[in-house]
Amino acid sequence: MKVLSIGWINVRRALRDRTGLFFLVALPLMLVFIIGAAFGSAGTPVLGVVGDAGVLRAESALRVRDFSDESALRAAVEHGEASAGLIRVAGDTPRLLVRPDRTGQQLRMLVTTALTQEANRLAAGEFVASHTGLDTAAALSVVDSTSVEPVEVRTTTAGEALFPEGFSGFDLGAASQLIVFTFLNSLTTAAALVETRAFGVTRRMLATPTPARVIIAGEALGRVAIALLQGLIVVVGSALLFGVRWGDPLGAAALLCAFALVSGGAGLLLGAMCRTQQQTTGAGILLGLGLAALGGCMVPIEFFSSTLRTVAFATPHGWANDGFTALTRRGGDLLTVAPHLGVLLGFAAVLFALGSWRLRRAVTA
Repeated sequence: MKVLSIGWINVRRALRDRTGLFFLVALPLMLVFIIGAAFGSAGTPVLGVVGDAGVLRAESALRVRDFSDESALRAAVEHGEASAGLIRVAGDTPRLLVRPDRTGQQLRMLVTTALTQEANRLAAGEFVASHTGLDTAAALSVVDSTSVEPVEVRTTTAGEALFPEGFSGFDLGAASQLIVFTFLNSLTTAAALVETRAFGVTRRMLATPTPARVIIAGEALGRVAIALLQGLIVVVGSALLFGVRWGDPLGAAALLCAFALVSGGAGLLLGAMCRTQQQTTGAGILLGLGLAALGGCMVPIEFFSSTLRTVAFATPHGWANDGFTALTRRGGDLLTVAPHLGVLLGFAAVLFALGSWRLRRAVTA
């Protein structure tokens, strides 16, 4: 019971820190949104139009938004409110404004194809009208009713796609941010453990009928609880706000728990080794961001060289990243990530053993 009480006190202290709450709740979800927006999402791109949009309004792959003049349309494209803009006024040649990103280039191809098809239809209608004496509307009806034998196109795919179909930028950034902030906040909130020792709270607890092993277990539980809370915030928040898919629920839950144990063990060890809160914060940020970079949280491991990939799998971040990748991109399940779970639990066991040993020496010295 005392172990649970000590753990709960650590969680309450973390939740009472308003600055810590920003890093615990707001910042991870903000970064998921920023990364998702930067790499594109599953949303329908917007085509701004001045004048007649024609057949483009029937396209399901885009959303047409009307603008009153060219200056308003140009501003919308520049500010990212529209991925492309079409200026199509009677008597003038159509002009297309396109943002220099992937979505803008895709819209350029789609708009160009649609306008070309419409121009070909009108040209065919004029040809029929000139040779049959029909008016334009009747000639276009003849063109529309004329069937053309379709051309069969076969496509083959070589290799495997890096990202599966429908995989959005939000899916790409969520797992990385979960790993980064679960580990980082576990390290930085270990400053509370240093504060507890500095104020003599630990020694006063030892003066009660409370064994050192209970105090250490309670502090360890508090670190793990904070890590689990951080992970759940990212998982649930990203799924509800951005539609992030985490793959097999059992596999994702197991990976989250295993990495929370790793993060809790690292937080316990850091809090037991440092003597001041400033040391804990500085070392926590340095280690947290450094291991995140080496473990593929900044750039996907698939883009690493063979040497860097070996280094990545020397960190728990690399194994957690590859585990979530197997679930979200390769359709894996709990059995698929079993090796990842084994390695992460090994990291956690070593960290907890070192942290418990160091903390016992600190509180009993």
